[in-house]
Amino acid sequence: MFAVMKTGGKQYKVQSGDVLRVEKLAADAGETVQFNEILMVGGDKTVVGAPLVDGAAVQAEVVDQIKGDKVINFVKRRRKHSSKRTVGHRQQLTLLRVTDILASGADKSGVKAAIGAGSVSGAAVAAAAQKKAAPKAEKAAPKAEAPAAAAGADDLKQLSGVGPALEKKLHEAGVTSFAQIAAWTEADVEEFGEKLSFKGRIEREGWIEQAKDLASK
Repeated sequence: MFAVMKTGGKQYKVQSGDVLRVEKLAADAGETVQFNEILMVGGDKTVVGAPLVDGAAVQAEVVDQIKGDKVINFVKRRRKHSSKRTVGHRQQLTLLRVTDILASGADKSGVKAAIGAGSVSGAAVAAAAQKKAAPKAEKAAPKAEAPAAAAGADDLKQLSGVGPALEKKLHEAGVTSFAQIAAWTEADVEEFGEKLSFKGRIEREGWIEQAKDLASK
């Protein structure tokens, strides 16, 4: 009896007792793992999956975690400023010995499924699904509201070039009245210009003169 299984993006034709190398699995030496992506099962009767054979599986014992042969990548650029680069790579692999081929009943075998070392574990997937299905225990904390303007604050939007956003910045800086702006000194203008990121705008728009007129009304 043989089977064609899929793991690590590759297909393998295996029989009981075969030893093969596959892309690294998240398993230790001596563990038994089960491959559930079976494309074909052959023997007395050949069954071809569409795309997988329902209920079929291949069980194998992990012999060892190994590395493949070294592959050398050499790059040379022939230019005025030439360069050379050599990079070596050894792919991480898992050595397996096939112990059994199941034509059916894979879901009841009790053997853990083979999972790639770079994949999300089945437990993590189940935990994520459970978390998604469960109702949220806590609601998101409400966003902090901007500080409200003090009672009796002047409508600073009457100043040239001041809109709701700029008025909010002024309130956050403690400026709520025309009288405060009318009393600004050169040092205050410099300080608020830096603090509120509109340096030079106070003088250009004439806020102090406007504030004096508005404060006197």
